[in-house]
Amino acid sequence: MKPYDAFIQQLEQLAREQPHLLSVTLSNIFTMRQIGTKTHGDLAEVAMTMFINQFLSGFSAEHVGKDLFRAKAQEEDIRVVNNTTGDTFFVSLKAYGAGPLQLSTDRDYQMFPALKDALGKQKQEQSIQGKTLESLWKTSTFEKFTARNILSLIYDERKQKCNVLVFDFERAKEEVKVIKLEGQEKRRKHSVFVFYDINNNYVCEVRYGDAKSNALQRGLWTHTIKAERYFRSITQGWIEYSKNEHLIELFSHALITNSEVHTSALISLKDNVSKLKETVKLKKLVDK
Repeated sequence: MKPYDAFIQQLEQLAREQPHLLSVTLSNIFTMRQIGTKTHGDLAEVAMTMFINQFLSGFSAEHVGKDLFRAKAQEEDIRVVNNTTGDTFFVSLKAYGAGPLQLSTDRDYQMFPALKDALGKQKQEQSIQGKTLESLWKTSTFEKFTARNILSLIYDERKQKCNVLVFDFERAKEEVKVIKLEGQEKRRKHSVFVFYDINNNYVCEVRYGDAKSNALQRGLWTHTIKAERYFRSITQGWIEYSKNEHLIELFSHALITNSEVHTSALISLKDNVSKLKETVKLKKLVDK
């Protein structure tokens, strides 16, 4: 089992046995959208790092998104260590609404040119399939297609529901049978390469956009609804979340008070976290 798979397996077990822990954390994360539409994504990295450290037995985590990688040689946000095996790996956290989901920014702009090159090798130049597709998976650009560790926090703000999803890159690669270049005939501003399975079902896509363009204009994308069969739900499906107005009030007061007050408040917060950790430990003892 891959180190990341072992991590996901334990996270899924915790979500099943102690669902309130993840539900509360997700509610707080998505509440941050009231401060700013992109704020929740950055704070999700901080929150999930703390969640792993406090509640996921046998694992420790460090938030490196704003430190080591924001420069940005890699896309991962969190460094995770399996304290039992010593395995170290990185996780890229995505906090998106239900629908389009970016799996990679393709910061060096390699995927789209590689696909255009592969398309040029086809006689009809309409799609990539067969031996050309097999050769594409062996190129330096796509050989690490399945190596991404993406943890997606997906929300439906209108229904106040959320889901924690993991995209199955292995299954996607195995089932993709054709890649088509699709352009403005489908009302797209730019052409994209869309990956389909044998039944012409959508799997994922690579968007146009060179290295200088906005990250949201390029890279590897999928769709949490259209490609639902390629996702694994850590929360066993959609769960309800609620906005925490007290958290917004806490932030607003914290931003205009000094560190002495913060230290005092932190004592109460840490005490509550300790009590939550005890519930996890007691649950494990009862199960034994």
